[in-house]
Amino acid sequence: MLILAIDTALEACAAGVLDTSSASVIAQQSLAMKRGHAEALVPLIAQVMAQSGVDYAALDRIAVTTGPGSFTGLRVGLSAARGIGLAADKPVVGLSTLAAYAAPLVSDNTGTPIIAAIDARHDHLYYQVIAGDGTTLLRPRVAPLDEVFDALEHGAPRLVGNAAALLAQRWPADAPPPLSVLDAPAPDIAWVGWLGAAVSPGSAPARPFYLRAPDAKPQSSPLRFAPQPPA
Repeated sequence: MLILAIDTALEACAAGVLDTSSASVIAQQSLAMKRGHAEALVPLIAQVMAQSGVDYAALDRIAVTTGPGSFTGLRVGLSAARGIGLAADKPVVGLSTLAAYAAPLVSDNTGTPIIAAIDARHDHLYYQVIAGDGTTLLRPRVAPLDEVFDALEHGAPRLVGNAAALLAQRWPADAPPPLSVLDAPAPDIAWVGWLGAAVSPGSAPARPFYLRAPDAKPQSSPLRFAPQPPA
């Protein structure tokens, strides 16, 4: 199976082509960025596809992160994935950013719980608690940072996500320390591809997964007499 993976949910603009038959990512690129995904993504995808030597028509599906993450970044990635899927007549699958963060730790088969955490700002986190075998112990949610420590009832965890270091810094002194801390600005694009290969298109829709309303919202209606952008 050939999968084009796309991630613009957080502080990276990334794409890669996974070939499951050879168990390898045959081309990938990732640019660190907080803004500018809209300008960077399409050229980056074109470069990755050229490097892979794979034609869009040869892809089996497109996988894209759906959030939680940046409101603007998510729209950019999802729009690109849907556009490619429509043009190439290929299915598009959506994957939680938290699941993409946790996937490499689940693959280690250590059996210890995982807390995948993303900075939601204002001292809040998006997080999910996952058993070592990949079973969900606590569904994705947004909560004050200190509330995350309630998950310690599942045992000393491994931490992953762009808020992993923040969690470790605030760790209760009387609690068993985390077993590992993997702080990364964005998920590994290879694991976005592997998750995209594992899910069913019917059960993994490519639509935004926000957990809460975005801080910035488009106007519901334009101001009177305001010029309208071209269609």
